[in-house]
Amino acid sequence: MAHKDIERAAEELLTPLLEAEGIEIVDVEYVRERNWILRLFIDKDGGVDLNDCQKVSEEAGRLLDEKDLIPDNYMLEVSSPGVDRVIKKDRDFVRFAGSEVDVKLFAPLTEGDKASKAFTAVLDGLTESGDVALHKEDGEALVIPRNKVSQIRLHFSF
Repeated sequence: MAHKDIERAAEELLTPLLEAEGIEIVDVEYVRERNWILRLFIDKDGGVDLNDCQKVSEEAGRLLDEKDLIPDNYMLEVSSPGVDRVIKKDRDFVRFAGSEVDVKLFAPLTEGDKASKAFTAVLDGLTESGDVALHKEDGEALVIPRNKVSQIRLHFSF
């Protein structure tokens, strides 16, 4: 099974379990670093703490082992998405509309303009066709197809 298929299957398996506890899966990653790692990023109203992560790790680990979903040996990591969380799912684009975000594109908006490949803007949400709607500080409105977006994260300034 491809790693994206494992991520999708793990999320589908674990979502009902976690939603029953008021916890949402923000993101799932199945990556090979030194070993295979399945990372669950979780959140809930008011944020998650170490106890939430430990409880989810135990319950998710038990269910994943029981269903034998992942053929490889792997480590399970459970954590908060952090203050600079990735905006990935439709519900995140709605929830964080009006927030300042850091945008990285696969290619610059304007050929030869590297500054347009990574920038900070305000997230307006998604268009009806699913494109990302943003506006820059100067008021310039942008609509970018999602397949052109490498990553969008909540902006965090110190």
